[in-house]
Amino acid sequence: MRFRHPDGSTVHLAYCTNVHPAETLDGVLAQLRDHCEPVRRRLGRDRLCIGLWLARDAVHSLVTDPASLRALRAEIDRRGLEVVTLNGFPYEGFGAEEVKYRVYQPDWTRPERLAHTTDLARLLAALLPDDITDGSISTLPIAWRTPFDSRAADTAHTALTTLAHRLDALEELTGKSIRIGLEPEPGCTIETTSDAIGPLTAVSSPRIGVCVDTCHLATSFEDPHTALEALASAGVPVIKTQLSAALHAEHPHLPEVRAALAAFAEPRFLHQTRTSTAAGLRGTDDLPQALAGRSLPDGAPWRAHFHVPLHTPPAPPLTSTLPVLQDALALLVGGPRPRTHHLEVETYTWQALPAAQRPRTRARLADGIAAELSLARDLLTDLGLKELP
Repeated sequence: MRFRHPDGSTVHLAYCTNVHPAETLDGVLAQLRDHCEPVRRRLGRDRLCIGLWLARDAVHSLVTDPASLRALRAEIDRRGLEVVTLNGFPYEGFGAEEVKYRVYQPDWTRPERLAHTTDLARLLAALLPDDITDGSISTLPIAWRTPFDSRAADTAHTALTTLAHRLDALEELTGKSIRIGLEPEPGCTIETTSDAIGPLTAVSSPRIGVCVDTCHLATSFEDPHTALEALASAGVPVIKTQLSAALHAEHPHLPEVRAALAAFAEPRFLHQTRTSTAAGLRGTDDLPQALAGRSLPDGAPWRAHFHVPLHTPPAPPLTSTLPVLQDALALLVGGPRPRTHHLEVETYTWQALPAAQRPRTRARLADGIAAELSLARDLLTDLGLKELP
């Protein structure tokens, strides 16, 4: 969906297709038919923006066969869809029964990550609507924190600098400006927005900035105002924002709260869990670790990296961090000028919800995604943005 900001610029709202498992180009085409177009119809829109996730096998098909790329572009148009942003974080296997730490491989110390992201940029330049010149791609925040040393940091810096030069050349060739946002995530070398400032100022390119995921922001107990002001002061651009909400437990010491949290401890994804203490942020790599024993202090609220549906907070005694999303969104697009023009609802954990809350059919999933987008649309119009046809 497109919105007109009061300053006259266009803000795009999409939803990320990594919620629909697909590793091949045929799988992507099926997504457009079976999921994306039905969501668009539920919203009553002639056009819907999607944040496309393309796994490595699908990317290979598209970059080696120009006819396949033309066919994908035609199918996107035919289904009433458009693409201005890609999710380049997962490389492959995101629909596997167990993802966990695998999602961070290959990282930015590996040549495959640079090659993959370069291919994504070229593909996005070809997929952008004719009237749009700017595209964005989110990617992992360099690497998981271990093992990682100064030599690895130098390798990643070189890769990102090389990518920036390639993006400059791509714009000269195509007239399309593609930018990359590193997405801070708990447990990674860049866990918070403040962690991103040093590596990104070292790269020193307006092509490379931050993707602010509001679930990750909340999980790390970052204050949106402090985080965004620090990025602005350092000259680090917000390339895109993923609108998402984390799981919040106000009183994790209570048995009934522990039991409610345990229902979200599932085997597919990592659910990094954090609490803010007088000594600083404390955490575990996964929710089951937090629930087992006393590895995590429980005298203050816990937050878990579990992307809960925006419009449906978990049942008491749990809740979500939707207020953090609302505060961040107001700061990002509620001012005189947007700090970012690309917004993406990213709730990829619909099928990881407790069994009673999972959508059992494609139709129910489409209903849920449409409801999330409707909530995001209302938040934007409340901030003074005007929805465009």
